[in-house]
Amino acid sequence: MSHWAELDNNNIVTRVLVGDNNDPNGDEGYQMLIENLGGTWVKTSYNSIAGKRINPETNEITDETGFRKNYAGIGYTYDSARDAFIPPAPYASWILNEETCTWTAPIEKPVEENKFFTWNEDTASWESHDVTTE
Repeated sequence: MSHWAELDNNNIVTRVLVGDNNDPNGDEGYQMLIENLGGTWVKTSYNSIAGKRINPETNEITDETGFRKNYAGIGYTYDSARDAFIPPAPYASWILNEETCTWTAPIEKPVEENKFFTWNEDTASWESHDVTTE
């Protein structure tokens, strides 16, 4: 199965559909999409995450480069210069990691035992919360 992301005029993904690898045209369903739905379609792979390839047999992340960095999702942007799908930024202050085409906080997330952290955009900082166990 191949997967195709439809783009709007701003290269924002509006939907993702499955194509047919056995399509008689040999184009994994691309021509069928164009003829029946029109629009602009770019191939994507669900075996890609944060710039790496996922082994579909083991579900483990490999050292291989992922196809177009990330699997496309609705609201993602296709950047043709990077040939990558980029998710929406979770916060305005976060920075795009060029290697993975994912977003990172401007401050490294702390790690403390029995705490979890959430980002506070108003203060541009991580807030700690106690983990309760019962």
